[in-house]
Amino acid sequence: MNPQTIRSMNEEDRLQRLEQALSAKHLICSSEGTITAFPPILRRPYRIYGLCLMLCRRGSFDFRLNGREGSAHEGETLFAPENATIEVTNCSPQLAVHVFAFHVEPIRDIMGNLALSMYPYTELSAETCHVWHTGEEDELLQYIALLDDTLKHGQELFNSFEQKLLLIGLTYRLCSIYSRKLVNRSSNLSHKNETFIHLVDLIEQHYRKERGVEFYADKLCLSPKYLSNLSKAISGYTVQELVFKAIVREAIMQLKNTQKTVLEISEELNFPNPSYFGTFFRKQTGMSPLQMRRNEGK
Repeated sequence: MNPQTIRSMNEEDRLQRLEQALSAKHLICSSEGTITAFPPILRRPYRIYGLCLMLCRRGSFDFRLNGREGSAHEGETLFAPENATIEVTNCSPQLAVHVFAFHVEPIRDIMGNLALSMYPYTELSAETCHVWHTGEEDELLQYIALLDDTLKHGQELFNSFEQKLLLIGLTYRLCSIYSRKLVNRSSNLSHKNETFIHLVDLIEQHYRKERGVEFYADKLCLSPKYLSNLSKAISGYTVQELVFKAIVREAIMQLKNTQKTVLEISEELNFPNPSYFGTFFRKQTGMSPLQMRRNEGK
């Protein structure tokens, strides 16, 4: 059997695995390398239950993303938003593309406000599509290659933890790429997004003590109403909701990764007493702090 036939069989296997993973909505769905065609599931409207990257390494492909037509060419990456509907409509004969999709939920509680709010996929602008040449495609592929390797190890003891850490690293890299793109714009939208970045940075510094919009508005020399409207328009969350998300994220991290008591955690997060903290936590997460701790392996 010649090497070309072996490569073709390998790609056929990988296409089949990708089709099955997308159909089953696996945590990670990857082409595990470049492919020269898309699986059938992506050639018809498909709703992505996570985030999806399509890195075009050679040739080009056309697509329909949430009803909008677009195309990606050699050296460009398509960033498909969470819960978007995508359909690949045409491919060039010399296509080589790397497809990678992953769910956000398993890492959402671990990620900071900046990543949650500055997602490349939160529709921060009215762009007609999400395609551009980042200049960092090779670095993204390094993350993806490491994640692809974890797919070979199944349910091994530490494999799921490694996957989460790698997914967090990849997501932060994507957020970094996207925030640079936004800040470098010369439009009024760029100024608003730059203000928003400063806001979430302030929240990361002060959320343990400062929970009112007035504090953050004063720091940014803005009116509370204007800042609240800006935050809601950009991220879909009010300033207070972003603060609460930061508190909950820190509380979950402490509950799952330390032996601190609920009293100690509530004091560290400046709640007047454990009961008040427990009421707040249940309202935000649907479970008590102790229930969250008991669910640490899930």
